[in-house]
Amino acid sequence: MTACIVGWAHSRFGKLEGETLESLIVGVARDAMDHAGIGPDDVDEIVLGHFNAGFSAQDFTASLVLQADDRLRFKPATRVENACATGSAAIRQGIRAIEAKASRIVLVVGAEQMTTTKGPDVQNNLARASYLPEEGDIPAGFAGVFGKIAGAYFQRYGDQSDALAAIAAKNHKNGATNSYAQMQKDLGFEFCRQESEKNPFVAGPLKRTDCSLVSDGAAAIILTDASTALSMKRAVAFRANEHVQDFLPMSKRDILSFEGCELAWAQALKSAGVSLDDLSFVETHDCFTIAELIEYEAMGLAKKGEGAKLVLEGQTDKNGRLPVNPSGGLKSKGHPIGATGVSMHALSAMQLTGEAGGIQVPGAKLAGIFNMGGAAVANYVSILERIK
Repeated sequence: MTACIVGWAHSRFGKLEGETLESLIVGVARDAMDHAGIGPDDVDEIVLGHFNAGFSAQDFTASLVLQADDRLRFKPATRVENACATGSAAIRQGIRAIEAKASRIVLVVGAEQMTTTKGPDVQNNLARASYLPEEGDIPAGFAGVFGKIAGAYFQRYGDQSDALAAIAAKNHKNGATNSYAQMQKDLGFEFCRQESEKNPFVAGPLKRTDCSLVSDGAAAIILTDASTALSMKRAVAFRANEHVQDFLPMSKRDILSFEGCELAWAQALKSAGVSLDDLSFVETHDCFTIAELIEYEAMGLAKKGEGAKLVLEGQTDKNGRLPVNPSGGLKSKGHPIGATGVSMHALSAMQLTGEAGGIQVPGAKLAGIFNMGGAAVANYVSILERIK
């Protein structure tokens, strides 16, 4: 327990009219400090998670956090990027600063503004998280990459359309009660299962309901060491925080195994001294429903090719054996790239302190988080536990 979360803030995710990237960053930075009961003078270091890749013309963004208060001037501030795991990469940098005793209190912000970018450019920007020499020409960009993965999974293990629809329906049902979510609507299994004018195929076997949303949003957390945290209002400790980076080209890996995800989970569970059965819930990276399905297997909930059974039997429902994505996940909550990892940690901390509102998992004690960049290239797993 080398670091703890002692405060957080979270914007609504979605198409946020009237907001700018700067206003999103400034808003959550101020609110997180207020929530932790600290002032700008208490902050030793700032880490901003911001993917960008063309979404914002302002590409040098670390110092935008200083706009939250003039007293943040001259604090070290760094922008971190690791594709869709950018937020978790920022958190890990903050944790490591605390572990090294280089900082006592770190403000971590994750943010992205995507909806002001035109559709084709969104697709091109996201495609940059794939290996362009081999994967850059796949139709439909990153959706096409995961459509290809889904098609290969279907070929190896059989048609999984029911399972993908069940994952989408589960996450939309959960997100319907998440006040931060972009889409707060229970779509139901039948809508997610059937191709329709409102739910067309996008890439391979993936339909619109299988794909996460293009979003604006921001989240922030305050990190400090365990001894300092115990003197504050609340403390959610990192029992584990692991990072595993894999090859970028899919051709160099068995893309249906998500081996980096598997190793990150194994290392985190060992480091925390717990098993999957000890977890109260998991927030996992469902950028596409096929990703959540494969992640069930990579984390060890099911054998290879048998993940479908978990969701079809309701084992990953909010009241199931292990609730997965009680927040609604990226599928319902939205996926503003740089904010996603920070959001996962903030919402998990809310769960563990009983402050999660409509998405609360009763009696939540231990949280597991998996945030992924690219197609299982950047893999981050955290295990969180409330200690105050």
